[in-house]
Amino acid sequence: MPAPSTLLAPSILSADFTRLKESIEIATKADSDWMHCDIMDGNFVPNITFGPFIVQAVAACTTMIIDTHLMIADPDRYIEDFVKAGSHQITVHQEACPHLHRTIQFIKSLGVKAGVSINPGTPLSTLESVLPDLDLVLLMSVNPGFGGQKFIPSSLGKIAQLHKMRLKVNPKMVIAVDGGITEENAQSVVTAGADALIAGTAFFKSSDPARTAAKIRAMTR
Repeated sequence: MPAPSTLLAPSILSADFTRLKESIEIATKADSDWMHCDIMDGNFVPNITFGPFIVQAVAACTTMIIDTHLMIADPDRYIEDFVKAGSHQITVHQEACPHLHRTIQFIKSLGVKAGVSINPGTPLSTLESVLPDLDLVLLMSVNPGFGGQKFIPSSLGKIAQLHKMRLKVNPKMVIAVDGGITEENAQSVVTAGADALIAGTAFFKSSDPARTAAKIRAMTR
């Protein structure tokens, strides 16, 4: 069955990079479960963020699970680098992997959890053949590439559909949702079937991140 309580994963992309360690401490004090690292290459998505060096720095500052989301073309070339940097789970995009099953097996061979993400316009049917092999599916509820976007309402139906699919073939698989998560929509997202919420702007741009995290948790229990 799904995780018994909602997992909260602040996205470091929205943190203050001039005070990175302090930002990670804020996430830790808010009892966050994962530290989400968004990797963008300016190719697969129209933005560039950071690479393994920053992930290594994040990992050195926390005991939280390092959840690395590769929004990059040809991710197989860099997966091992991100594992060596300290990632505990690696998520690749279905749209970027011509040999998706092989990529999933490669991630697992490195001793970390394997996830696959799909964009809002990609149907869930593209994941049917690999769902039994996955530890995580990350549904994008915005088009990837930039933080601060608004949640796409039709994502709720997609979450519910994926929840039904996983109950049949892989009940322990985690459903994570990334994009536009706020205090206002968190409950609806979890009710639809999500286990993990990726929150960037709503968390790090809040005047009181710990209060925001506590409110989201209270609403989604």
